[in-house]
Amino acid sequence: MPLEATMMIIDNSEYMRNGDYYKTRFSAQSDAVKTVFGSKIDSNPENTVGVMTSAGKGPEVLVTHTKEVGHMLQVLHDAEKKISGQADIPTALSVAQLALKHRQNKNLRQRIILFIGSPLTGEGADEKNMITLATKLRKNNIAVDVISFGDEEGREANDPILNAFVKNVIGKEPNSHFVSIAPGPDLLSDVILSSPIVSEDFPSGVPTGAGGETSAAGAANNFEFGIDPSLDPELAMALRMSLEEEQARQRAAVATEGASSSSAPLEPIPESSPTTSTPAATTTSQPTAEIEEDDEDAMLARALAMSKGEDGEDVDMADAGEEEISEEEAIAKAIAMSMQEDQGEGKKDEKK
Repeated sequence: MPLEATMMIIDNSEYMRNGDYYKTRFSAQSDAVKTVFGSKIDSNPENTVGVMTSAGKGPEVLVTHTKEVGHMLQVLHDAEKKISGQADIPTALSVAQLALKHRQNKNLRQRIILFIGSPLTGEGADEKNMITLATKLRKNNIAVDVISFGDEEGREANDPILNAFVKNVIGKEPNSHFVSIAPGPDLLSDVILSSPIVSEDFPSGVPTGAGGETSAAGAANNFEFGIDPSLDPELAMALRMSLEEEQARQRAAVATEGASSSSAPLEPIPESSPTTSTPAATTTSQPTAEIEEDDEDAMLARALAMSKGEDGEDVDMADAGEEEISEEEAIAKAIAMSMQEDQGEGKKDEKK
């Protein structure tokens, strides 16, 4: 990874109050500055990064050669209170060049990263003047990355001048890049993350076009939860803990459902309907008159058997049940049979 001392120039002009980027242009720019700061510091522990403004009363250096994330966040917060005026790009580039010249470690390469989200004015809008400044920066071995953002009308006016400026900064090595980013659903920081400005520090970055020039429309965030842990470690840790707690809750819920389904009681067998009657109940519910009728039939059958000289105990009750006769008929029949027997005995006496 390259050893570099980087100076980032941020746009704090009145145009930064526009809301075409989330939440405002300045807010989107601040997130992008944090992303670039993290990539530079993580790529090499000896790298340093400084921040300065380009508008207001004039270009102002907020911090030089820092490695502390907290220091960077503080200066960005202070810069938001200084939004005013118009950006003076040529003066800001000259001040940034002077700040890099006084870097402590002379072995660090020099780089300027320019954010511009407002129309170029004054000498900055003069392409010849910008090309002259680019030639001076190239001779001093200073690489420059330019990030142009804002509405389409403003970028259409700025991009040709800024693109020509970057091409003249590039020396023997394509160490400078120009990126133009239109408003859209993707965050400004995400688009920069896939641009050559950051991909040189992270080899796994998205490849871009040759010549140090690209127009990015989207990007992929390679960090877990979309948060760079080096920029906001507390937020990254909180999101990770929240994810682990949710996964544990889901596992517990699945285990509870499995236990409840395996221990569910069997359904009881439905009881018989109270209106259903058994054969025994039917038998015991027969009328008393029918029982008495059966007894009388048995007595008559017994009397007939006795008149015939048969033992009443041997009479088949089934036959008696089949020949159903009235009481009077049975008595008359018994008398007739008795008279026949008497007549038979009288004839026997006469023969004697």
